[in-house]
Amino acid sequence: MTITQLYYVLAVAEHQNFTKAAEKCFVTQPTLSMQIQKLEDELDILIFDRSKKPIELTDVGRKIVNQAKNIVNESYRIQDIVDQQKGFIGGEFKLGIIPTIMPTLLPMFLKTFIKKYPKIKLKIEELNTEEIINRINEGHLDAAIAATPLQNDNIKERVLYFEPFVAYIPKGHKLHTQEKIKVENLVIEDMLLLEDGHCFRDGVINLCKVFKDHEDDKFQLESGSIETLIKLSNEGLGMTLLPYLHTLDLNTNIKHNLHYFEEPSPAREVSIIYHKSELKMQIIEAMQSVITGIIRGAIKFQDVKIISPLPSK
Repeated sequence: MTITQLYYVLAVAEHQNFTKAAEKCFVTQPTLSMQIQKLEDELDILIFDRSKKPIELTDVGRKIVNQAKNIVNESYRIQDIVDQQKGFIGGEFKLGIIPTIMPTLLPMFLKTFIKKYPKIKLKIEELNTEEIINRINEGHLDAAIAATPLQNDNIKERVLYFEPFVAYIPKGHKLHTQEKIKVENLVIEDMLLLEDGHCFRDGVINLCKVFKDHEDDKFQLESGSIETLIKLSNEGLGMTLLPYLHTLDLNTNIKHNLHYFEEPSPAREVSIIYHKSELKMQIIEAMQSVITGIIRGAIKFQDVKIISPLPSK
């Protein structure tokens, strides 16, 4: 039994196809098939049911895949130990970032990070929180930046910063004249929301505390874009809430629509998250250091109340 064979098994289990798995592993399909067959012969069992389309794991195959993930991850740790001993900070690093953080945070730290750590090859994807957790658990992401806490036993979190919520209230809205907004003044039926799947949406819903069934409403509006919510709000279709960093680049002529909350200001906790196996920690710690150093000058709020990013129940 070899680690390479286990790696091939994991690839086939993921793609449910020998040809696609071989492409992923950069080997020929006969080579991959032969190695998996050798492993099955050695163990005297079938890992895959090849009669099914797509290919499925057998009952014992599922147990083997779960153990193989642990073994392959632990084998990667050996290289991590060597890199840390040598003080090497480099190599490929796959990072996921949720959509409501990507456009504001990434431009703030990326240039500084790649300049300081030129040997790191960053691969960055914009993904929602559910996709991020799945990919971290499957070993397809080394880390991610997301709203926390996530209450996931397989995921570890390191807080980067706390980002306050800011109300965007256009002229003519009943709350526009209030200098400071009280949380109890918020009405979910009057709120323009991000579409389902965004954890910032869940934070807003949790903040408003009550989320009734909208089926009987004459009007309900959701969007996948914060910029679209701002435009719709400007048309008089309601108010919305923004993450603080999104407010920094707004046009001067609409910044008068921003209203801050009475303290403690509702906020989201933003963290770098990674698998409990703690692979590539030297890169994770380097990224944490760069981001916290930069963000310290951008967010000066102190008295905040963290709003959960998990869906309300």
